[in-house]
Amino acid sequence: MAPRFVLFVCTHNAGRSQMAAAFLSQLGGPAFAVDSAGTAPAEALNPAVVAAMLEVGIDLRDNEPTLLTREALDEADLVITLGVDSADLPGTHYLDWNFPDPAGSRLETVRPIRDAIRARVLELIGELNSPAAA
Repeated sequence: MAPRFVLFVCTHNAGRSQMAAAFLSQLGGPAFAVDSAGTAPAEALNPAVVAAMLEVGIDLRDNEPTLLTREALDEADLVITLGVDSADLPGTHYLDWNFPDPAGSRLETVRPIRDAIRARVLELIGELNSPAAA
């Protein structure tokens, strides 16, 4: 069975979508192909996000924000938006996750966002691996 392609989309692709993609890549295994993108990418990842992810053993230091493309949206089996209105995007396979934007936040503020995203990714893996989702 081919892996499901899950695309995480936020505005700057510098925080939430990067964390979510990293967690799904780490925790979901080969059942998932994962990417992230932004509608208006930042110049670099949020340093507090990078530090928070290093604390849990995930290194994002070489990641760069990328621009969302129509091709990525078309290829994705599921698009998960984090702070982007999915009504503004073409297609129909969307989930909207509401997490605070860590932009400009300190590490102590990013940690609970990171942990909440990890928990939601674990829920998603359970949902997508359930017999009903097959």
